[in-house]
Amino acid sequence: MVVTFNVTGGEQGEWAVLQVSGELDLVTSPVLRQRVHDEVAEGRHSLVLDLSEVLFCDSSGVGVLIASRRLIRSCQGWLRLILPAQGAVDGSHVNRVLGALGVRRLFDVHPDLASATGDRPRPLSA
Repeated sequence: MVVTFNVTGGEQGEWAVLQVSGELDLVTSPVLRQRVHDEVAEGRHSLVLDLSEVLFCDSSGVGVLIASRRLIRSCQGWLRLILPAQGAVDGSHVNRVLGALGVRRLFDVHPDLASATGDRPRPLSA
């Protein structure tokens, strides 16, 4: 079975939203990295990454998420992740991976788009 990786963009109020689907791995993570850089370069520093349709995430995918957080913090921006407890098929794979690596606490995690874009952006803490 071939899983297609896709990143689509949109806006929800003050937030730029990137919806990510498929497998976030060594081959596909540079695509997400570039999209985040493009959003920041265009002046959008309030970003939501919707990872609810990501079926697989390896260390390179986690690396992109951490690098995205660092980039947006450097611009005094805001990053939120959508990671539903029960997401893509049998629960959010990304949620489990971030938890297993002990880095989930670094991210402002929300269960859905309404929650992630429901209030004004606030700065990421150290």
